[in-house]
Amino acid sequence: MASVRVVAQIVEDNTGVASHIPLLMTEEGEFSSLTDYLLILHTNGRSTSTLEKIVRAVAMLLDYMEANADAFKNPEKLFQAFVRRLYSGTVSEAGLDPSGLYWVPVSEATVRERINALTGFTDWLATNWGTKPLNPLHKATPHEERLHYAAWFRRNQNDFLGHIKDKSISTTVKRARSIKGRTLLAKTEDDAISFPTAKFEALFTQGVGGAKDPRVALRDKLILILMHGAGLRISEAMLLWVTDVFENPADPSQALVRIYNEREGAAPEGWKSRMGERTRKAYLKEMFGRIPRCDMTGTQHLGWKAKLVDDRDGYLIAQWFPVDFGRVFMFLWKTYLKYRATADAHHPYAFISFDSKWFGNPYTINAFNQNYAAGLLRIGLEPNKAVGLDPHGHRHNYGRRLTQADIDPLIRKKCLHHKSLQSQMVYTLPGNQDVSNMLNAASEQLAGTGAKVGNADWKTLVEHGFADIDPQRLYTGHRPRLSGA
Repeated sequence: MASVRVVAQIVEDNTGVASHIPLLMTEEGEFSSLTDYLLILHTNGRSTSTLEKIVRAVAMLLDYMEANADAFKNPEKLFQAFVRRLYSGTVSEAGLDPSGLYWVPVSEATVRERINALTGFTDWLATNWGTKPLNPLHKATPHEERLHYAAWFRRNQNDFLGHIKDKSISTTVKRARSIKGRTLLAKTEDDAISFPTAKFEALFTQGVGGAKDPRVALRDKLILILMHGAGLRISEAMLLWVTDVFENPADPSQALVRIYNEREGAAPEGWKSRMGERTRKAYLKEMFGRIPRCDMTGTQHLGWKAKLVDDRDGYLIAQWFPVDFGRVFMFLWKTYLKYRATADAHHPYAFISFDSKWFGNPYTINAFNQNYAAGLLRIGLEPNKAVGLDPHGHRHNYGRRLTQADIDPLIRKKCLHHKSLQSQMVYTLPGNQDVSNMLNAASEQLAGTGAKVGNADWKTLVEHGFADIDPQRLYTGHRPRLSGA
């Protein structure tokens, strides 16, 4: 193993404030050039998962270079061979790998991801350290130019701020990378597999509601309502602060829930720091000595995917559908606050751990996922993302319900907190089961008209021939040559 991936606290100045980023340790110590590159990306707001993908790609390249130190003199040739081994793996059909890497083949999407990660890093090295890029640009072929132009056009036609940008085609359209990766398999829009509506009541009352500790059951019910009744992502639901649930002025029995972005969202109750800062990031630091959970690593990390907020103060509003979910949430919330008040928690998060070992600590996604899976098992269901039996399936169920209720697309966009109308396409296209149901109904209608599809045996079918698989008519056609075989 040429390198080891670790998560480190990087202190760059006399303030002692640390940046938490993944980095790479080699036998010679820290891979400092990679650390510098990652710090720049971290400063520019790239997510921790993106940084981890870059570190993983660089680590694999270093391992490959060590295992093949005497095989290449040209760095471009080395990179080409490295990419081929990502596609094929390094183990022969006999199960041997003299290099000692023993890589299995990865998906073409993963290969493309690693090519892009390494291309960005080595381009940065070439610019700042004078090295030769592993994946240089060359003059694009006419086909590549057309593809680049199509991508440029698609980006600009959907850009609401396009009128203030330079509309000229970038010169990079006329250049292409030496190694681009194979064309990815074209996939249909996600079927948006949603949690089965018929199973929700059982999950709510007997599943997560069946936990032995009533505090745990109540907490997980509230999170489940936020996901199923308001379409929030699990990470968004768990970012809720105790200060951010109010009575709806239009209907006090209904909860008004706000989920704030912890970097840019406004601090509660008009708070401002000694320096005049009003953001939640400043509030967390000054009041609790904490950083936003989107900037944390490990189990405490909570991502933030929403690109559009509902208010200039930087928050999302939970839009209940149907609205009765808002009333149920408020009823349960008032009881939950009594349990939450028993914890001497030095943080503002609403949902906490009731485990004796971690009592009062912010609740984690891993812990919720375990409780959610246990809740499914209580009602006889196995966790299965492919059929919607996972936390994100509830957001899909919410989106489907909005579509089936003929809610205007602009309203759906607002409810789902999407930046683009196209983002909700996953909920508007008919699912695979919908297609099957429509075809079954059409078949029954066709049968009712008397126009039936006749039953034909195999001999009748093959008389028409199959030119694509039997061009010499050995087994098919009116007089197959080998009919007696």
